[in-house]
Amino acid sequence: MGYAQLVIGPAGSGKSTYCSSLYQHCETIGRSIHVVNLDPAAENFDYPVAMDIRELISLDDVMEELGLGPNGGLIYCMEHLEENLDDWLTEELDNYLDDDYLVFDCPGQIELFSHVSVLRNFVDHLRRKNFNVCAVYLLDSQFITDVTKFISGCMASLSAMVKLELPHINILTKMDLVTNKKDLENYLDPEPRLLLSELNERMAPRFKKLNKSLIELVDEYSMVSFIPLDLRKEKSIQYVLAQIDNCIQYGEDADVKVRDIDPEDDE
Repeated sequence: MGYAQLVIGPAGSGKSTYCSSLYQHCETIGRSIHVVNLDPAAENFDYPVAMDIRELISLDDVMEELGLGPNGGLIYCMEHLEENLDDWLTEELDNYLDDDYLVFDCPGQIELFSHVSVLRNFVDHLRRKNFNVCAVYLLDSQFITDVTKFISGCMASLSAMVKLELPHINILTKMDLVTNKKDLENYLDPEPRLLLSELNERMAPRFKKLNKSLIELVDEYSMVSFIPLDLRKEKSIQYVLAQIDNCIQYGEDADVKVRDIDPEDDE
C-alpha cells in the first residue's frame, strides 16, 4: 500500500510552498516523503524533485512547437500525461516501495480539477497501483475576507471534491500574512444559518433563494470547514499532516505488522 497527497488549488494559493515546508518538516522529524512535480511550467523548486513531468513534456516546448498559449499549452501537457499513465508514470512509480509516501504538486489551473478529466484519470491510476490518495485543497486565507468570497472558494473546492471523489481536506494558507485573525475565525467552522444571514445582507433580495440553495449545498457536503495553516509554526504543519494521514490511514498497516510479529506478544 502506497500513500499520496494530491495538492491542488487556485494559482497563487501556495501549493509549492506547502510542499517545500512539508518536506522540510518531515526531514526534521526523520520521516521520508517524496515530492513530485506535475506542473510542466515550473522552473524553480525548494524541495528535491522525486519525479518531474518535465522529463516527459514541458510547457515551453509545447508553446514553441505548437504555437499554443500558456493555458492551452498546459492543458495539452496534462493530456499528454494522461496518455502516458501506463508508460511513463507506471515506470516512475515502480521505483518506490509499497509504504512510500508521495506528494504531488499540481498546476493551479482550476479547470484541471473542476471539469477536465486529466486529474481524475490520474487519481484512478494511482488507486489501481494500490495508493491511498487524499486531495489537499489550498485556498489563500487573504481571499476569505467576506462571505461572498468564502462561498466562492467553497464552490471551487466542492467542484474538485465531486470531480475527483477523494478524501478531501481544505486548508487556509498564508495565515502568517493575516494581520487580524479574528476576521477569519467566523469562516473556519461557521454556522450555515449565520452564513445565509450574512449572504442575504450582502446581496440583493432577488438572490435569497439562490443564497439558500448555495448554503444548503455547502452544508450538505460538509464543506464549511477549513484548517488554518501557518508555516512559521511546526505544530500547525504537524496538525495538518496528522489530519491528512488519518484520511489515507497512513501508518495503520505498519502498526498492525509490528504488533503481529512482536516477540513479547508471543511470550
